[in-house]
Amino acid sequence: MTERVEPQEPLKILYQDDTLVAIDKPGGLLVHRSPIDKRETRFAVQQLRDQIGQHVFPVHRLDRPTSGVLLFAYDGKTASELGMQMMARKVQKEYFAIVRGFIHGSGLIDYDLKFRPDKIADKHRGDIPPQPATTEYHPLARYELPIASGRYPSSRYTTVKLKPTTGRKHQLRRHMVHLRHPIIGDTTHGDGKQNKFLKSRFGFSNLALTCTRIVIKHPVSGKSLAINAEPRTEMLDLLTSWAEYQVTN
Repeated sequence: MTERVEPQEPLKILYQDDTLVAIDKPGGLLVHRSPIDKRETRFAVQQLRDQIGQHVFPVHRLDRPTSGVLLFAYDGKTASELGMQMMARKVQKEYFAIVRGFIHGSGLIDYDLKFRPDKIADKHRGDIPPQPATTEYHPLARYELPIASGRYPSSRYTTVKLKPTTGRKHQLRRHMVHLRHPIIGDTTHGDGKQNKFLKSRFGFSNLALTCTRIVIKHPVSGKSLAINAEPRTEMLDLLTSWAEYQVTN
């Protein structure tokens, strides 16, 4: 079932000035109108425009199920300039995720990703060879639940900070699968058995991935600008329910 957001819920504005505005995008909200879901009537671009009474242009994208910092400019030229910053890898992004299994040390995933076209949105694009993709990962906390969720007697999870240095489609989700630590709640690339277990046992059915920080060079002042967001509420609630199972060594 496609995740939906409440129709009257206002978007949370994280930052706003005369040039830029950033929101905390809810999981399940499309950034803009897309042929992926022709029945959808709510999009971040239109909702933010109506909320602040001004046209906005997205600087980057977040997958529909991903929550967190989403940045807009008030004009296309500024959005394009910031997009060039991102292409030049001058923008820092950080994500918070919950993944299956224990991760004990930081590392770098350097694994090329083949472009996976959407059958509708990308039907006119030709074959694209694998593209370089790199992601830093840093474990934050580990949890071991004394509950079997497969062939093991317990269920293990790790919260991680992810820092992509490239921006490929579903990069973080696919890179964590490559590491054999899929992000929980990922119905496209993740572990279906784990997702089913978490939904039935804890009522968790969201993608456990939030963009928690973006750092850019402000297009007007030239100064560094950091915009932050908290992990989505459902993730924090889940971790609270696991507090007694946190591993301390």
